[in-house]
Amino acid sequence: MILETIVLTIFIATVANLVLTRLHIPTIIGYIATGVIISLSLGLTHEANSKELHTIAEFGIVFLMFTIGLEFSIVHLIKMRKEVFVIGGLQVGLSMSVFFLLAYYLFDIEVKSSLIIAAALALSSTAIVLKILNSNRDINKEYGQRSLGILIFQDMMVIPILLMITLFSKEDLSLGTLLWETLRDAVILFIVLWSFGKFILEPFFNEVVKSNSDEIFVGSILFLVMGASLLAHSLGFSYSLGAFIAGMIIAETRYKHQVQADLIPFRDLLLGIFFITVGMQIEFSVIAAHYLSILGLFLLFTSVKISIIYLLLKRVSSKRIAIKTALALFQLGEFGLVVFELAGTEALVDDTVSQVLIATIILSMVVTPFVLRNISFLADRILGQQELEPLLPQVRRLKNHVVVLGYGRLGRKVCEKLTLQGIEYVSIESNMHNVIEAQKEGRSVLFGNASKKSILESVNIYDSIAIIVAFDNSEKVHLVCEILSAMSLDARVIIKVDKFQEEEELQKEFPQFNIVVGTEQIALGMLNSILTCELN
Repeated sequence: MILETIVLTIFIATVANLVLTRLHIPTIIGYIATGVIISLSLGLTHEANSKELHTIAEFGIVFLMFTIGLEFSIVHLIKMRKEVFVIGGLQVGLSMSVFFLLAYYLFDIEVKSSLIIAAALALSSTAIVLKILNSNRDINKEYGQRSLGILIFQDMMVIPILLMITLFSKEDLSLGTLLWETLRDAVILFIVLWSFGKFILEPFFNEVVKSNSDEIFVGSILFLVMGASLLAHSLGFSYSLGAFIAGMIIAETRYKHQVQADLIPFRDLLLGIFFITVGMQIEFSVIAAHYLSILGLFLLFTSVKISIIYLLLKRVSSKRIAIKTALALFQLGEFGLVVFELAGTEALVDDTVSQVLIATIILSMVVTPFVLRNISFLADRILGQQELEPLLPQVRRLKNHVVVLGYGRLGRKVCEKLTLQGIEYVSIESNMHNVIEAQKEGRSVLFGNASKKSILESVNIYDSIAIIVAFDNSEKVHLVCEILSAMSLDARVIIKVDKFQEEEELQKEFPQFNIVVGTEQIALGMLNSILTCELN
């Protein structure tokens, strides 16, 4: 039964997303719709037959938190301490206070349940917001960074929220004992992961890279992510906390970009499964009986969150940035679903209340992609004006630069020539020895596989003025050409080959590219003339 369910799920998800992408509707909606269809057609429920699917889906959040950790090294987190700890802390604190007062006084829900409900509703959807901000390339805009800082703090708050549920469900356990055990386990977790990252991680990756095997590299990453997650879980924390810390540690190494590129397919696939399980949680009997309450609660909760975030940010940034950040984080998050599931299991929240709130969360998650896709338009309508949005001062993005793919003999000479001409560049190289030597010389060379689209995007290739393909391997040259062609870049693409036959084949298949054939000296001369024309 489980195999047939998985096959049917993949088929429905594929067909649904093929249709929705043609209508420019985010794939998240397709995954949620798939969950609804599977639930209705096969009679599956989240609590029963789909338990295995939900277990797999949990790792979608784990991999998401790991990639967030990769983006936020400890140094970066310190730089963003105001966004994370001040604004994020105030947002969560104020939102919890308002939601607690509403639950306790307006809806007459008892204290413990009100606290759990307030904590769950204060969180936004990291999975949806980050996925769309990254795809929109808004992550480095000021509102994107504000949103990201708040989301990071919200993700950190999952631990105390889970601790609160544990405390409320175990009345025989003293608060002092629980806090001491939690603090002790947190110190152990941090020391173990920090020590591994400090003394073992770099030599470990060096040996893995020497094997020149993609599957070993990917396998080692999966081992690190899942190992850190299991360690955190064994100490009483969430899987995602261990993954987040592991990501922050790896972010300090030279392997960050390649690790990120290799994990994105796993992350997106598992997140898709997570959203399928979200769709499977929808109880239509509850929606039919309480649809007016669900709609009213949706408007109430989102209005509260938008107001709080806007008021917090308008003092430290422009009104436009404040309203866009508020609109980006207005929704209720996927961790709220987890909280209500755990609270329901421990009988801390009434089952009907829990189902109504789950339906409200799902409604907000469904609406979110449409809001984020049109966030600039909505901000214009709300404020009645248009305004330029500069990048945050501390976020520096490459622009009008040259991307050099390969740092062999030709790539090295190209980079030397670009340095002499004062032209900004970044090179991608898969040989770690070459990368280390180049970085010692102060060259802008990153470790990574240039045949991965995400690696190319990490060097902001869309805003480059020229791309130079300097590989010796003809198969890799052809693969990279296919990827660059599919990306529809504005930059001039220059490719060096050794044989006239290769030139003819590539020119026929990729007429938009500049193919250079001959020795390195001839290639350098032609590259220089093409670059000169492009820069002028």
